Amino acid sequence: MSRDETDEPDEPQDAGLRVRLVDVGVELLAAEGVQALTLREIARRAGVSHGAPRRYFPTHVELLSAIARRGFAALAAEVGRATAEGDTRTRLKALSRAYLGFAADHRGMFELMFRHDLLESDGLGLRETSLPLFDVLVGLVAEARPASGAGARITAGALWANLHGIAQLWGWGSLRLASGAADVEPLIEAALDAHLGAERA
Repeated sequence: MSRDETDEPDEPQDAGLRVRLVDVGVELLAAEGVQALTLREIARRAGVSHGAPRRYFPTHVELLSAIARRGFAALAAEVGRATAEGDTRTRLKALSRAYLGFAADHRGMFELMFRHDLLESDGLGLRETSLPLFDVLVGLVAEARPASGAGARITAGALWANLHGIAQLWGWGSLRLASGAADVEPLIEAALDAHLGAERA
């Protein structure tokens, strides 16, 4: 029986195309940014009909979320390596450097990952990928300030917001101009001091 005579899908090919669509989305995001991530353009670059992505991603949101999961997985791997050794403060500095480094090296992905107005986190795997990353930060903050009055999650949230702001403003060039800093290192130190207290000598 020929392929045209059966309705059974070619599963390996189908699975491969799903991965390929995400691969193309990641490449397009790196090259042209979030605004370029349309279903039609991803399909064109993948060499399939413009309707083909909807077999695997019924909505644009689902495809964007699958692309963003790739970013969270990559960031999680970098954070895992950065925080593998050292005392608490050393690991917090390393996590901060990894976060800011990822933002600088993957600007399009970094923007997409935190655009929850564009993504669906519930039911599409984003929470399972992104929240453990935040929990790493919470755990380190809890070690650094075990008696934190605000609670480790709130303090970690404020520190994350601070680091995210540094990432955005540094990427735009405005923070370097305003602060006169040659690199992000003194800004990391200031953020950790502000939220966790000055490092003991």
